[in-house]
Amino acid sequence: MTETLPASKPLLVDSHCHLDFEDFAGELDAVIARARDAGVTRMVSICARIRNEPRVRALAEAHSGIYYTIGTHPMSAAEDPLTSVEELVRLAQHPKIVGLGETGLDYHYTPDTAEIQKTSLRIHIEAAQLTQLPLVIHARDADADIEAILAEGMKIAPYPCVMHCFSSGARLAEAALEMGFYLSMSGIATFPKSQDLRDIFAAAPLDRILVETDSPYLAPVPFRGRRNEPAHVAHTARVGAQIFGLSEAEFAAATSANFDRLFTRAGGGA
Repeated sequence: MTETLPASKPLLVDSHCHLDFEDFAGELDAVIARARDAGVTRMVSICARIRNEPRVRALAEAHSGIYYTIGTHPMSAAEDPLTSVEELVRLAQHPKIVGLGETGLDYHYTPDTAEIQKTSLRIHIEAAQLTQLPLVIHARDADADIEAILAEGMKIAPYPCVMHCFSSGARLAEAALEMGFYLSMSGIATFPKSQDLRDIFAAAPLDRILVETDSPYLAPVPFRGRRNEPAHVAHTARVGAQIFGLSEAEFAAATSANFDRLFTRAGGGA
């Protein structure tokens, strides 16, 4: 399937969305078409449960410019069978898999499963070390433990990583950047009360910034409270451009180049 891209809009990447979710059932083609019309050239659909890999793979295989990841979301770590390093490495051989995760720690919704979340995270880190595919990290109310485990892994062997939908504190941002990781900007950065978060992004190097929707969640202003979709990444990018004092085209070009540098498998556009 081949989609045409607009020539007059800044060309963007949605580095994190969930296109396989039921929220998009029955209208996925329209959602993808709206993304193309908004200038979104590539999308990474995140597989948050190993058992869902076949349907996410099928979606990626059916559309040019759509890639996917494989992993176990921390909120599902206690519900699903624990994956293994070997399983992740095997699944990661598919050419459209560009990353591992999302994994991480969530103590906001699932603090009672903290220990199995840590185990799962360490498994994903080892797979990232072996494959050198970027780790996609979810962190909520777990900054200290996330920092400690990620740093522990880096001492053993380096691996690439992005802090997805970054909305944690300045200390975790600094630690992640020191380890060579990327910070991904979601619609949260557009919310009126998110000035502290915008300040954290403003203090980061431009060459470590990505943009995402996390759709169907976290729609940016002016769509806040409604279902999010990849086309809306343009609104987050507009705020990102303002944060860095750039034109929308300059910010889009910079974040797309960052995406290419991190998600090396997605550079071909297939």
